[in-house]
Amino acid sequence: MNKDLLKDTLRSKKIAWGSWITLAHPAIAEIMAKAGFTWLAVDLEHSVITIREAEELIRVIGLCGVVPLVRLSANDPVQIKRVMDAGAHGVIVPMVNSAAQAEQAVASVYYPPRGRRGVGLARAQGYGSNFEGYREWLPQEAVVIVQVEHIQAVENLAEILAVEGVDGYFVGPYDLSSSLGIPAQWAHVRMTEAMARIREVGGASGKAPGIHVIEPDPEAARQKVAEGYRLIAYSLDIRLLDHTCRQGLEAIRSLNT
Repeated sequence: MNKDLLKDTLRSKKIAWGSWITLAHPAIAEIMAKAGFTWLAVDLEHSVITIREAEELIRVIGLCGVVPLVRLSANDPVQIKRVMDAGAHGVIVPMVNSAAQAEQAVASVYYPPRGRRGVGLARAQGYGSNFEGYREWLPQEAVVIVQVEHIQAVENLAEILAVEGVDGYFVGPYDLSSSLGIPAQWAHVRMTEAMARIREVGGASGKAPGIHVIEPDPEAARQKVAEGYRLIAYSLDIRLLDHTCRQGLEAIRSLNT
């Protein structure tokens, strides 16, 4: 098993650049892994990737020396167990709105006595040949990232981030604004107040703040760094592909004379 350094990076206050994968072809994972990202997240929440396809993507990402994470479809102990057994180095958990939900996610990643994850022998454990090595690796390097994407999460943020085993958090502005009844109204006072609260509480927690820069825009990414984010997802496979195609065509269409 490759030793991943993401947990150390998050603790050290350095920036951890990653991206999102929503297409199941392993070549996409390989291309993105070899591009130089620190981590890549296989998205099970907003894609049609199956658990079998997720295992293949996790394998490719890990063999390329990049940290494989999985964004879950829900805070489901069974799904967490399966993706971790498949070799994921951590999970990104959607809609964590309370400390109890954060505790459930952490417990689902770790074996007893720290957690409640059932023991199995699969790819992560060397198909049974390296269970002891995996058991030692798990508490040192596994990563649990919670998503803050509802006003309830903002209200309970101090308690959520105080949960031992939560390594960082992703802000979900679209869902957060929707939970306030003001979808995508970024300048609305209720939205700006919620974001200010996240910055205040998140900063005091010491946990790594994360954000997803959806469009492949380096200037937008630089802005998020300036705002203090350290766990940054730079775009995703489908937007990188679409943006590159459109940008290239716009530049060359004038040649068709």
